[in-house]
Amino acid sequence: MKSLKKKRRVQVIAIAAVALVMATALIGYGMRDGINFFRSPTQVMAEPPSETEIFRIGGLVEEGSLKRGQGEVIHFNVTDGGAVVPVTYKGVLPDLFEENQGMVGTGSYRDGVFEASEILAKHDEDYMPKEVVDALKEQGVYKEADGS
Repeated sequence: MKSLKKKRRVQVIAIAAVALVMATALIGYGMRDGINFFRSPTQVMAEPPSETEIFRIGGLVEEGSLKRGQGEVIHFNVTDGGAVVPVTYKGVLPDLFEENQGMVGTGSYRDGVFEASEILAKHDEDYMPKEVVDALKEQGVYKEADGS
């Protein structure tokens, strides 16, 4: 009788372990496209990602680089002070998007150009995304905002 209890206990533990492994695998599979890693322009130029990888890039919009193409296509460069990455975006830019200001874009890197599917801009004159601030501080380019 004791051995039957022991067998059942081992079976329950084995089934629970298999269910846990399967649940973890399903969660990982479901989130594989939902996780976007952040990269600075220097990191993108040092180790270019694959064309199929979707990631976020952030930095400052380079002064004098904003060019509106024909239709809705916009071209500009994003920099962190160490490297410059050309960006194309098809769509309407946020109202607060401008040169020499912080931005974060989501998209992929193809043929030396970051093709953005989404562009986010600062929401007031003092705000910059944490990832962008960290990347700019690493490069020694970041300047603290004046004020309290």
